[in-house]
Amino acid sequence: MTTLLAGDIGGTKTLLAIYALEGDRLSQQRAERFVSADWADFGELVNHFLAAEPSSTRPCHACFAVAGPVRQGRVKLTNLPWQLEQTALAAQCALQQVDLVNDFAVLIYGLPHVQPDQHCLLRPAASGADPQAPVAILGAGTGLGVAIGVPTEGGLKAMASEASHAEFAPRSEAEWQLKCWLKQDLRIERVSIERVVSGTGLGEVMRWLLATDPSGAGHPLADVAGTDRPAATATAAAAGDPLARRAMDLWLGAYGSTAGDLALQTLCSGGLWVGGGTAGKLLEELKSAAFLGPLQQKGRLSSVLDQVPVYALTDPEAGLFSAACRARMLMG
Repeated sequence: MTTLLAGDIGGTKTLLAIYALEGDRLSQQRAERFVSADWADFGELVNHFLAAEPSSTRPCHACFAVAGPVRQGRVKLTNLPWQLEQTALAAQCALQQVDLVNDFAVLIYGLPHVQPDQHCLLRPAASGADPQAPVAILGAGTGLGVAIGVPTEGGLKAMASEASHAEFAPRSEAEWQLKCWLKQDLRIERVSIERVVSGTGLGEVMRWLLATDPSGAGHPLADVAGTDRPAATATAAAAGDPLARRAMDLWLGAYGSTAGDLALQTLCSGGLWVGGGTAGKLLEELKSAAFLGPLQQKGRLSSVLDQVPVYALTDPEAGLFSAACRARMLMG
């Protein structure tokens, strides 16, 4: 049985998994979660995990999704002392080949292989997806991830992006007021897209309304801690709270508009994907006109969006799965 090693490395936790290649499909055989800070060296962690694997099924190829920018096969994790390099890591762990990929960009490698239970079609294209065209993905979590997939003879090539740090461009008076308030309240010179379009951003939209709308005084969410406010806002909006609903609709509009802008920037008629931690949790919201309307409304170029199918990547383990897909590509 051919096996592959996949990993999803974060500052807080590291997930490692063994996947078996069964025909054209990958199936997870074993996975384990580790506290990243408990290990001084990532190679030692990998060898500890592999020690439980029988020699007959020990993998030879691995891909690790890493929370940070990867340059020339090297990455220094922001919140950990780990400095990783592909060749050295392969030698330390007795692997033939290792690839390090940014933890959001790695999702590109999984997109051609996702199964029906891993995704949802939000809106079809007029003439279907173009398999020879680029794909793009954005995903609101704590921040906003963006990545592009470029077709090559060997399959999609993932391109990491910092597009979420472009300037937030208000489309309405409310968005303009929000932007001005954030600049003043946070004492910043510019407001990036990520300040609004992210899980954290949803909390900021709610905080703005609590501070500026007359109904914000004494509102139940006024005392909710900042890290808990995004989820609390979504829950309150679903329950019919008017102020939370306003926050959610403004956030969805900004998110949809950003998604549509990404589609124009990349001409991703191979598919525009919405991922991140909120995709599965807010699936019905992503299907709504509050999100899909602004995505489509691009003036004289709105017709371009007709050729772009829009999907939600809902699998919470999409990072691990995509790393396994990339490891399979290393086999040649």
